[in-house]
Amino acid sequence: MEEQKKTEDALSFLKIPFIYVLGIWVIYWVEIKFGFNFNKLGVQPRTFLGLRGIVFTHFIHSGPSHLFNNSIPLFVLLGSLYYFYKEAAHKVLFLGALLTGFLTWCIARDSYHIGASGVVYLLFSFVFFSGIIRKHYRLVALSLIIIFLYGSMIWYVLPVKDGMSWEGHLSGLLVGIIFSYVYRNLGMVQEKYEFKETEFDLLFDEDGNFNPPALEEEIVEETDIEILEETNDQLLNSIDKKNSL
Repeated sequence: MEEQKKTEDALSFLKIPFIYVLGIWVIYWVEIKFGFNFNKLGVQPRTFLGLRGIVFTHFIHSGPSHLFNNSIPLFVLLGSLYYFYKEAAHKVLFLGALLTGFLTWCIARDSYHIGASGVVYLLFSFVFFSGIIRKHYRLVALSLIIIFLYGSMIWYVLPVKDGMSWEGHLSGLLVGIIFSYVYRNLGMVQEKYEFKETEFDLLFDEDGNFNPPALEEEIVEETDIEILEETNDQLLNSIDKKNSL
């Protein structure tokens, strides 16, 4: 029973990634199954009605390839976020997604912007720069793995491909950088080593020379004197006994 609980706790960081990815697939299935088109629920820049896309845009996709291309990095990066930065994970995901959508609403072209790509870039940026800022060797290693796997994504924050919301990508990247600094003290943080003085250190002076405390020398001398006195008393007692005989 205890082993099962430990396993469940160890895998708990995968719950949100699984729910998120499953959710966007279910939403797309509903669109196909019932003939809906949720594209108009995306971000429409600088319009009042387009503000609703700040919330909904991250769950809507234009097709299977769009959905599949976002699903794998989304799952991997969310898993990394909730494993290494669990104290900040909810804030980064929910607040970061809202800010990414809002920034997209502010700067994007006049079109409907949909997809979880903004969140993917948010997570990529946060995980990568957090490892660098915190200077933790495990997080730096994670950052190098992330850049190795998804480093090519950096080009898509520029208008290099028609029909792609590079503004959403850029928004997610910028919000991720900001959050990596704001939440730099939450999650796994490199602890500073604190020197603690031991009894062995007391045997040396400030210059590193061997210099046992005088108190210890006095204790040794007093102990030796007591031993000599006891020995002397024993000898005197033995001599007195012989003389009495």
